[in-house]
Amino acid sequence: MTPILFNTYRSVQGFNKRVRFLILHYTALDFAGSIKALTGSGQVSAHYLAPDPSDPSYQQAGFKQMNLFNLVDENDRAWHAGASSWDGRSNLNDSSIGVEIVNLAREDKGGMVFPPYHPQQVEAVTELAQNILARYPDISPVNVLGHSDIAVGRKSDPGPMFPWLELHQAGVGAWPEAETQRKYTEQFQQQGLPGREKMLEAFKHYGYEVAAAGGDAGFTTLVRAFQMHFRAGDYRGALDVETAAILFALLERYWPKRLALIKL
Repeated sequence: MTPILFNTYRSVQGFNKRVRFLILHYTALDFAGSIKALTGSGQVSAHYLAPDPSDPSYQQAGFKQMNLFNLVDENDRAWHAGASSWDGRSNLNDSSIGVEIVNLAREDKGGMVFPPYHPQQVEAVTELAQNILARYPDISPVNVLGHSDIAVGRKSDPGPMFPWLELHQAGVGAWPEAETQRKYTEQFQQQGLPGREKMLEAFKHYGYEVAAAGGDAGFTTLVRAFQMHFRAGDYRGALDVETAAILFALLERYWPKRLALIKL
């Protein structure tokens, strides 16, 4: 075989990492069900699983403390995102790391019930995310996402109980600056909300897929997905001043050149 010289010449700039996104999910199953679903013969997997240490099925499996489980090697493509899109990229399984968090979110009487996350889960997921971000610098704050962000209308995880602000304060993920948000709140209170076309332009510039959001139902679904991430106190999907101010504050912080393209 012809020798392969691995170290004689090395590219130092003309490449980047495969991983550009960190996607967070809930399992909607207990630990035992999550392990079965994520390691069995089904068409779903994730790179990591964060159990709930208070889950009886976790304790019955012999675990007494918080652990994180690596189910798929980071170099491999886990099947966690499904049909997905963010900022013009699709099939995000190709370019993401997926973290599943055990949480018994469920549908009840036609609506979703979202239980809180265990504090030890949040701490563990935060530490894991910090480690991942340190190793994959192409994962920008706006590319730390929930499944509901990349599969609008199809998914709701990790849901409105997930503490995105707490993660941001630990250096993980995006969040609007309070002063900038107040500025847009005052502007929209005085001038009125931007029209739907402007809002769709803003959502698209931030990263959301808006192709299906032209009608009333689609627009409500899009707004709801955004609110579950950034305004969890009210995620009914109704556009209001607070929601619009958060979106434009995010654009000003992370995408100022894109914001300049929107003529308010």
